[in-house]
Amino acid sequence: MAGTTEQDADGTLSAPRKSSWKYIGPGIVVAATGVGAGDLVATLIAGSKFGYTLMWAAVIGCVVKISLAEACGRWHLATGRTLFEGWRSLGKWTTVYFAIYVVVWGFVYGATAMSSSALPIVALFPDGPSLKVWAVLTGLIGLVFVWFNRYAVFEKVMTVLIGIMFVVVVYVAIRVTPDVGAAFAGLVPVLPDGSLLYTLGLIGGVGGTITMAAYGYWVNAKGWTNTGWMKVMRLDNRVAYITTGVFVVAMLIVGAELLHASHLALTKGDRGLIDLGTILEDKYGAVTAKLFLVGFFATSFSSLIGVWHGVSLMFADFVERLQRDRKGVPTDEGTVEEVAAGRKERSLPFRAYLLWLTFPPISLLFLDQPFGLVVAYGVLGAFFMPFLALTLIWLLNSSRTPAEWRNGILSNVMLAAAGLLFVVLCVQQVRELPWVSADATRARAAGERGTGPRRPWGVTAGCGRAVRPRWTRRCPPSRPSWWTRSSRPAGPGRSSRA
Repeated sequence: MAGTTEQDADGTLSAPRKSSWKYIGPGIVVAATGVGAGDLVATLIAGSKFGYTLMWAAVIGCVVKISLAEACGRWHLATGRTLFEGWRSLGKWTTVYFAIYVVVWGFVYGATAMSSSALPIVALFPDGPSLKVWAVLTGLIGLVFVWFNRYAVFEKVMTVLIGIMFVVVVYVAIRVTPDVGAAFAGLVPVLPDGSLLYTLGLIGGVGGTITMAAYGYWVNAKGWTNTGWMKVMRLDNRVAYITTGVFVVAMLIVGAELLHASHLALTKGDRGLIDLGTILEDKYGAVTAKLFLVGFFATSFSSLIGVWHGVSLMFADFVERLQRDRKGVPTDEGTVEEVAAGRKERSLPFRAYLLWLTFPPISLLFLDQPFGLVVAYGVLGAFFMPFLALTLIWLLNSSRTPAEWRNGILSNVMLAAAGLLFVVLCVQQVRELPWVSADATRARAAGERGTGPRRPWGVTAGCGRAVRPRWTRRCPPSRPSWWTRSSRPAGPGRSSRA
C-alpha cells in the first residue's frame, strides 16, 4: 500500500514511515516469548525421528505465522482498535470464551513457566536450593520486573535474552557439524511414514501461542498506533518469525545429527533439554553443556516475562472494555493510544493479572495433580489458535476494517490454511488429553494386577523418573508432583510454551 499518505480508520491521513531496522522491537519480543523450552524439545524429537526430512515444514511454519501475526498487527494499526475490541464486535460468545480461557490458562501456565525456568538453574547449581524454591524465585523476579518497568525496558531485556538464545542455539547446531547437503534436500516436501502429526506440529506448534495475539498490543506499546507504521510493522514481524525459523532449523539439525544418527531419545517436555545437556556434556565437554543450559534458561525465562507482560496487557484491555461497556462509555475511543501511552501497564487489571500469574500457580508446585484443571486447560488452550485464525479472517474481511487494509486473496489463503492447520492440531490435542484421571487409571490397574497403590507415572524409587536413557549418568531434578504424564500437553508441537 505504498503512497505518500494513508488513511486511518478515523479518516486522518498518516505519512508512511520508511521501514528500517532501527525500529525493530515488538517482533523480537514475540519471538522470544513464543519460543519456549518445550517447543525446542518437540523440534529436537522431530529431528531425532526423521533427520532432515521435515526441514521444509519448518519453513512453511514461518510463513504461516508471519501471515497470522501480520494480521494481528494490521488490525491494530488499520482500525485504531485492539484485538479484544474486535472480538467483542463478533458477539458475546468471544467474551465468554476469552474470560474462561485467560483465567484457567494463566493459573496453569504460571506454574509450568516457573518450573521450566527453574530446571536449568538446578542443573547448573545442583548443590543449591530445590527446584520448587528456584521456581518460586523466578516467578517473583518476573513479577517484580514487569511490575516496575515499562515496555521500553522490557523490550531491551527481551532483546538480550533472545540474543543469548540465538547465539547458543546456532553455536550448538554448528558444533554438531550439520550435513548441509541433507539439510537442503530436506527443503523438498516429503512425508515419511508416521510423520504427519510431527509435520503439523512443526508448522503450527513452535511460536504459535497466545503471544501471537499479544503482538498487536506490543506494536501499540512501542508507540505504533496508525497505518503510517504498517511497513515498519511488517518488517518487524518478518524478523520475528525468521528468527523463530532459525531456532527451529537449528534444533532440527541438532536432533538429526546428535540424536537421529546415534538412535538416542529425549524425554518429552521441558526436561528433554536437561537430557540434551547431559548428551552434550558427554560428547563435547562441560563448557558446551553449561552454555547450553544458560541458553535453556534464557528461552524459558523470556517466555515467562513475555507472558507476564503481554497477556497482562490483553487482560487489562479485556477488563477495561467490560467496565466501559457497563458505564455506557464508547468502547472504541482511544484504545490503541492508551496502550501506547503506557496507561494499561499501570492499571489495576494489569497488575491484578500479574499477581494471578504468580501467586496462585505457586500452590500447584506443592500440590498433587489437579486433574480437572489440567483437562480444562488442555481443551481451552487447544481451541485458542483456531479461534484466533478464524476470527481474524472474519474481522479483516468485514466493514470493521477500512477497505484499503482488508485481506487480499493471499492473506485469506494463508489465514484459512492456518485455521485448518490449527483445527487439526486442536482435535489431536483434545484426543490426547487424559479424559480418565490418573488416580482412576492407577486404581484400576492396581485392582487388575492385585497390587497395592502405585507411584504416579514418571516416578521411581531413587531417580524420580520412570525410564532413563542409557546415557544418563545422574538423576536430574524432579518436576513438581502435579506435573505428571497426564498433565503434560501431549503430541508433537504441543508443549508448555507461552
